[in-house]
Amino acid sequence: MGERREVKKQETRQRISDAATALFLARGFEAVTVDDVAAAADVSRMTVFNYFPRKEDLMLDRQDDLKLTLFCDAIRTRPDGQSPVDALRALVNDLRRQGHPFVRVDRDIVAWWRFVATSPALRARLRELYDDAADGLELELDGPTPQGSARLAAGVIVLTVRTAREESVGAFERGASERRATNVFFAVMEQGLDAVQRLTEPR
Repeated sequence: MGERREVKKQETRQRISDAATALFLARGFEAVTVDDVAAAADVSRMTVFNYFPRKEDLMLDRQDDLKLTLFCDAIRTRPDGQSPVDALRALVNDLRRQGHPFVRVDRDIVAWWRFVATSPALRARLRELYDDAADGLELELDGPTPQGSARLAAGVIVLTVRTAREESVGAFERGASERRATNVFFAVMEQGLDAVQRLTEPR
């Protein structure tokens, strides 16, 4: 019974997300209200907010990815003796082999990022999510009272991901193939992780 309820909840969440995305792309983010989304998904306004606390979250519905939850998990669950940077390198390599959306650059993903860039509200919310990501990484790197070096390393990790996305999307928009643009993403990630390694190595 519980599993069935969970499936139904996931279906409702996906229906709301799909309805919101279709409306946003058709009309623009600012022109669509939560009431519009509720009507399109055939749910109440309250139901929308139960699944998505903020309107921006309807579009940024990959929040676990955007908050770098995968990165935090990789650091927290790494094997004994493995450094945080090596854990992140292993994660990025695994995501590359999977063709995971987090590391992929294609027409649909570039269109999504281009849309987000047109909305001040979405850009502001994205910055908040990146701040949350940095906070989470600090804790995983250095515990509940992170020192300056851990805070700096966490900031560099977040900046690396942001820069890798921006550079790879920009390369695609300038005519690079999906493969070449994706390679840009990984090249920037490797440069950034090299910098993080220097920050986290014992002195």
